[in-house]
Amino acid sequence: MLVNLQASIRQILIGDILFIVCCGFYLAWWLVAFRINDPIKGIRSGWLLIPAAIAGVAAVVLIIQGMNATKPEHTLFPGIAFVVGGIIAYVVLAVVTVLAFKRPMTSELLLFVGWGALTLAQVNTLHGAGQLAASLSWILVAVIILFVAASLVCYVLFYRLPPQPAFIDGMIPLILVALSMAGLSVCIVV
Repeated sequence: MLVNLQASIRQILIGDILFIVCCGFYLAWWLVAFRINDPIKGIRSGWLLIPAAIAGVAAVVLIIQGMNATKPEHTLFPGIAFVVGGIIAYVVLAVVTVLAFKRPMTSELLLFVGWGALTLAQVNTLHGAGQLAASLSWILVAVIILFVAASLVCYVLFYRLPPQPAFIDGMIPLILVALSMAGLSVCIVV
């Protein structure tokens, strides 16, 4: 079934799978480093971030290369909209979360806003290449925006919650990203 996919679409699919791997290692690190009882800190848990980072960077590179190699006939949005929109969304959300919600700035905001922009661009490219029907593409756009919004809520709430709910809250964006990338992978293959 995968041999029927053009090379650039296969590259995007492999990037999506690597994103799931990235989330798995990041979640494993979170589970041991931030657990309530006897968290494992330092290199004893931090090594899990190495394969997470490698898989995440490889995923981004493969997805971008795959999108650049794909020649979409029509798209939902112009390609530059995701770069500009992602930058604007990050700046606005950074300012709002720091000033309005008094939330300390951490890398997670950049990660899930960047993921959202990349994934929306991916759906746009896949639709333009005829890999996703318009109706499915719009459903995926709505789900991605919903997942980014849910991640933003978790991001804002994290430091306001008691330890156990904060521990769970911190896992939700990782689970949402992994689920969405798995769902997108299934959509590509099917």
